[in-house]
Amino acid sequence: MKEFFAKLFYGNTVAEWSISLLIIVGSLVIAKLLLWITKNVLKKLTKKSKTKLDDLIIDMLEEPIAFAMVLFGVWYALRLLTFPENVTTFIEQVFYILIVFDIAWLVNRLIGAIVKQYLTPLTKKSKSDLDDQLLPLLVKGIKITIWVVAIIVGLNNAGYNIGALLAGMGIGGLALAMAAKDSVTNLFGGFTIFTDKPFILKDRIVVEGVDGVVEEIGIRSTKVRTLAGRIVTIPNSTFTNGIIENISSEPNRKIVLNLGLTYDTDKNGLKKAIDILKKIVTQHESTEEKVLLSFNAFNDFALNIILIYYIKSGEDNMGVQTDINLQILEDFNENKLEFAFPTQTIFTQTA
Repeated sequence: MKEFFAKLFYGNTVAEWSISLLIIVGSLVIAKLLLWITKNVLKKLTKKSKTKLDDLIIDMLEEPIAFAMVLFGVWYALRLLTFPENVTTFIEQVFYILIVFDIAWLVNRLIGAIVKQYLTPLTKKSKSDLDDQLLPLLVKGIKITIWVVAIIVGLNNAGYNIGALLAGMGIGGLALAMAAKDSVTNLFGGFTIFTDKPFILKDRIVVEGVDGVVEEIGIRSTKVRTLAGRIVTIPNSTFTNGIIENISSEPNRKIVLNLGLTYDTDKNGLKKAIDILKKIVTQHESTEEKVLLSFNAFNDFALNIILIYYIKSGEDNMGVQTDINLQILEDFNENKLEFAFPTQTIFTQTA
């Protein structure tokens, strides 16, 4: 038995390989035991406290710390073995990178947990949609930055030439920026929407011939549901260069109505028609007090009365017009006021 454990394999005895293997297995067992203790003991204790911060820290730290313990066990086990110099160097480089990545993983988990627990509820309470849209983008940017820094630090500690790598990344980044020009333009367009607020969710807008209600404002594009019920996705760059008509922002809706009465309507009839129109509009609860009325034209077939009134913002524009038009028809018929239509009188002369 002693002879078996004394045999050499790849520069190390069987006993040395066995001890290293036992250390690695032991580190895995300890890491698993740590996770079990955290879940069944520590988390139950932290739940009894009034603050949620300790629950958050325990939940976020358990996996990275367990992974760190496994890394330490594997590193210590391999340090007991004898390898060629190039293999030893490679192992050290790999462990440097893994340690840095473990730290970056830990920091990212903590940031994500803090944002979810504290910042996201705050953005939901605010009336603005800007923070709801920008917070995820900001968190992603921070996490990407942490991973990029981790890669640079890890490779630098591993002995790689970071200067040459960054120079290559700079050239590659320039090419990527040229290829992603439209995407970047759309991102800036999204930022413009959030800051300038030419419209908000549920606003009815007209842009580039698209007339509809804003359903979703994204970082890259905006979705508009047209009056036909279809969803149109518009790149945000359109809003930085195009003309946007925000119909929902109007304080009221101006309605212009031309009514033609027959030429046999006398002066009193015209005055009565004007009084009826003014009364109908001013008494409707969905219209503004401002009403403009005028007997303004002698048309070919009719005496024209122009009526201008304003429907309050947020009211059913078509429904209000229907109510007023039906009332006009009823009151004019009751007062024998006849609407004109194209007529022609033909005089004949007999010899």
